[in-house]
Amino acid sequence: MASTEPVPGVPCWVSLSARDLQGAEEFYGAVLGWTFRPGALGEEFSVAFMDGNPVAGLGELAGALHVAVAWTPYFAVANANDCASRIRERGGTVAVGPRSFGPGRAAISADRDGATFGIWEGRVPTGWSVGQGSAPAWLELRTRDAFDAAIFYAEVLQWAAEEGKGCDVAYEEERVIVRESDHTVAELRGGAIESAPDPHVRPRWHVHFCVPDVKAAAEAAASTGGAVVSPPVETEGGGHRSTLRDREGGLFTVTEGI
Repeated sequence: MASTEPVPGVPCWVSLSARDLQGAEEFYGAVLGWTFRPGALGEEFSVAFMDGNPVAGLGELAGALHVAVAWTPYFAVANANDCASRIRERGGTVAVGPRSFGPGRAAISADRDGATFGIWEGRVPTGWSVGQGSAPAWLELRTRDAFDAAIFYAEVLQWAAEEGKGCDVAYEEERVIVRESDHTVAELRGGAIESAPDPHVRPRWHVHFCVPDVKAAAEAAASTGGAVVSPPVETEGGGHRSTLRDREGGLFTVTEGI
């Protein structure tokens, strides 16, 4: 698999932590049309492909780990140890790592409000970019206070760095938009800047995947052991969008357009 050096701070991969790897492959193959190949990290890992291009990683959780099945975005960093230190210094936590994984080093972390994310130091698949090709269409942080979260991630991931390439961050229509080279790579959504944080929001990163037919994907999810959390609705772009749950509780959204 061809690889390249990612721009620091940008989303560079997404991965599902599942309890039943084979079952997850069957589900996502039926719903999203993915095929799978063994990963380079061992039998507990596989890589999902669409049209011959890598889309995402799937890993099997150890039986003793009592954590929720979930999709996790990874962000590229120049030095995983330094980034882990910045996470702790700013009130976040580092649950795993940094440790070596195949060609790079990674850590699983959580921000100040508990939303889980990963950091990755190393090369990534060539051409993998949110909103382009076979990669996820969208990464969205649903949190209580988008403005505060933006400050945390900007400092930890060094968005809007003065030197070298990085991400641009803008506050637009009560959302924080993260761009790299004029291309949107993530959105942070919460209450308005003047509003008090919403205590009912469970902060988490949410992954959106493109499909040719949202209604067909929702029907496939329901018929293969998953569930439709929010029925297909029409988007501003004229397509449809629906939030689904896989067999083990992992949430994700399918969309016909960005």
